Amino acid sequence: MEIVEKILKIDRILKERKEKNKLQFYNSGEIKHNKQLEFHKCPKKNRWVFGGNRTGKTECGAVEVVYFARGCHPYRKIKGATTGWVVSLSTQVQRDVAQSKILYYLNPDWIVDVVMLQGRKDNIKNGIIDYILVKNVFGTFSKIGFKSCDQGREKFQGTSLDYVWFDEEPPYDIYSECKMRILDKHGDIFATMTPLKGLTFVYDEIFLNKFNDANIWCEFISWDDNPFISSEAKEEMKKTMSDAELRSRQYGEFLDFGGRVYTEFDENVNVIEPFDIPYDWQDKLSIDPGLKNPLSCHWYAVDYDGNVYVVAEHYDKDKDIEYHSNKIHEICEKLNWHRNSNGMVEALIDSAANQKTLASIKSVADLFYEHNILVNTNVNKDVFSGIQKVKSYLKNSFGQSKLFIFNTCKNMINEIKTYRWGKGDSPVKENDHSMDELRYYIMSRPENKKPPREKSVVELEKERLIKQLKLRRR
Repeated sequence: MEIVEKILKIDRILKERKEKNKLQFYNSGEIKHNKQLEFHKCPKKNRWVFGGNRTGKTECGAVEVVYFARGCHPYRKIKGATTGWVVSLSTQVQRDVAQSKILYYLNPDWIVDVVMLQGRKDNIKNGIIDYILVKNVFGTFSKIGFKSCDQGREKFQGTSLDYVWFDEEPPYDIYSECKMRILDKHGDIFATMTPLKGLTFVYDEIFLNKFNDANIWCEFISWDDNPFISSEAKEEMKKTMSDAELRSRQYGEFLDFGGRVYTEFDENVNVIEPFDIPYDWQDKLSIDPGLKNPLSCHWYAVDYDGNVYVVAEHYDKDKDIEYHSNKIHEICEKLNWHRNSNGMVEALIDSAANQKTLASIKSVADLFYEHNILVNTNVNKDVFSGIQKVKSYLKNSFGQSKLFIFNTCKNMINEIKTYRWGKGDSPVKENDHSMDELRYYIMSRPENKKPPREKSVVELEKERLIKQLKLRRR
């Protein structure tokens, strides 16, 4: 029992130390993430890290921000208080990724003040932060500001900065504006991203460095570079990805997506003859609303192996919500589609459905509700993540498909065959209504979870002894 008490005491001391100053314990063990250290050590002013999920790229970006704010960078001299921006693709991504990582490494004792865009100061983790004032080692205050690309270029004007961190690839106009912001102070730009958009300006100006800028440095981080990912976890992640996504997610490679977006789509595999869907397979509808533009609605079912079936469609334009609702109910009746306890049909829909139009004092979501269709507007609209997840359903790394479309869904089949990348880094916004609501639905699907590992005899015995000790203390 004395050994168990010592183990508990050591665990408690280590936990208290780590909770007090997580920055001190970053990359400090016997096993180190060397690619992260190379990034921090690099003296150049424009540094880019290309890698996929779980490679540790976001971690090093967040730590670099805290190093600058605290003035305690281990590999470069910070002369005083700093002002910088953390730039995310959206406020939701800011809260869930970059902001969360920075708060993890910021000791609460270092935070002087927090100004919120959304939410309360006593619950900053669940709100949207405007900026944080941080106590630095010089006895003054540094400022970490948060920006999102969906605010537009105008919100990135007018301020002189010491650094900018891009968490994922920004639009070119915002990147250009941020370069102007660091000009006065000869500041730093650093970015951590997964190159999912194809051969954009980042490929030309950063990776190829076509202007021979001496300040540019970049590196690739793969899963193999992260010593904290187990081989089992790597294999699990591979199972859910297409070949193209795997090259970006695992190795951070740039992919030339040119032409069709969904090159994995095979009409001989992904399009099937209709059959009677078992009642238990019925899931949700997904809607991309439109009045002048077509409204696209499809019915989705899922079998016990997680395969998705698109079993029916309603696709029409120049009609009002009452017309669309009646058509949706007609199809539901034909399919004997399930309803919730209130007798309503449930559907996902673009968050734009919350907006009221000049022609109505009610939103599209409200109007659907009045016609017994309960729409959920909380959908993930991230285009590139959504596209990659759809790709993994069309064809995963083992060549298997998990998405099947009934051949009666003519409009969806036509859109998926003609959906193409545009001149820039986005798909062409034309005939894409089914593609939008397909993404909303696929993004709502849960990720495959790894089954819990069976505990060893030693682990079980240790848990038993600890429980006994706790009971005795009571």
